[in-house]
Amino acid sequence: MSINHALLGILSSKSLTGYDLKKIIQESPFMHWSGNNNQIYKALVELLEEGFVTSETYYQESSPPKKVYTITQEGLAELKEWVLSAPEPPELKKTFLIQLAWSDQLKTEELDSLLSEYENQIQMQILMQREKQQRGIFSPGRNPREEFIWKMIYENIIASYETELKWLEKIRSEILIGHKEETRKMNYKVNVKDSQKYIECLSVKVPLDTEQDALDLIAVCGENDTNLLMLHAEVFSDDFFKLRTGLAGKILQKLVNYQVRTAMVIPDELMIRGKFRDFIAETNKGNHFRVFTMKDEAEKWLIKSVSSIIAACPDYCSA
Repeated sequence: MSINHALLGILSSKSLTGYDLKKIIQESPFMHWSGNNNQIYKALVELLEEGFVTSETYYQESSPPKKVYTITQEGLAELKEWVLSAPEPPELKKTFLIQLAWSDQLKTEELDSLLSEYENQIQMQILMQREKQQRGIFSPGRNPREEFIWKMIYENIIASYETELKWLEKIRSEILIGHKEETRKMNYKVNVKDSQKYIECLSVKVPLDTEQDALDLIAVCGENDTNLLMLHAEVFSDDFFKLRTGLAGKILQKLVNYQVRTAMVIPDELMIRGKFRDFIAETNKGNHFRVFTMKDEAEKWLIKSVSSIIAACPDYCSA
């Protein structure tokens, strides 16, 4: 398909200047052109020569003259003929797939970082497209059926991004499961309370002090089909409690990214003071990570948090 048919489609709703056409195409999530001036105006010249559009110049007192383009009956016929032509299969050209194809040379944490960056971009695109949909970016809206069709176009785009997120989750899950041997260094047990299962990590052979260790924790949860995790202070290295290292933030962000709800148990006599205590006070305001001084309190929060979600959303299932 050429850009000419996109221009005819836009002009079928109303007459516009070349600048307005360029702006609409640039903001559209499904008209795949750069929308630069040369491309737009070259296409408009072709449409004029073929008799599919006409142009009229309007002179303004305090502004440069503007040329407004209008579709002709011949242009409408050409547009309809193209709409009736056989649809092309969807394109699957993604640069990321080429990157992923050769990613086996990366360390697990490097690959996870690559996947996380791509995931963030996809999530941003979902937010942007929903925001555009709400703002009502160019849509003819000449009748209810046309309004519905344009709504479903945006839904198709958003659904494609959401499918991409599910695909990323599957990749991550399989990669993490591939590290079973390393996760066996952990002394953990699977507890069940009020029909809810959670992992309790009591100790580790080597204190957790890297983002890879966070991935191992997530792998344990995945292997046991739960997203509830309880950690005791003994599993972490001293660096975790020093905010300047940034380790606490990195590990907790990984757990949040994988939707692992985590409760940490730090006995009162070991409770860290100073900036880390302030950090705890801040994280305890959220729903993904909490710090407690007693195991019973931590367990109650984990189980209650899931029960609340299930009550609010019956279709909820653990990640």
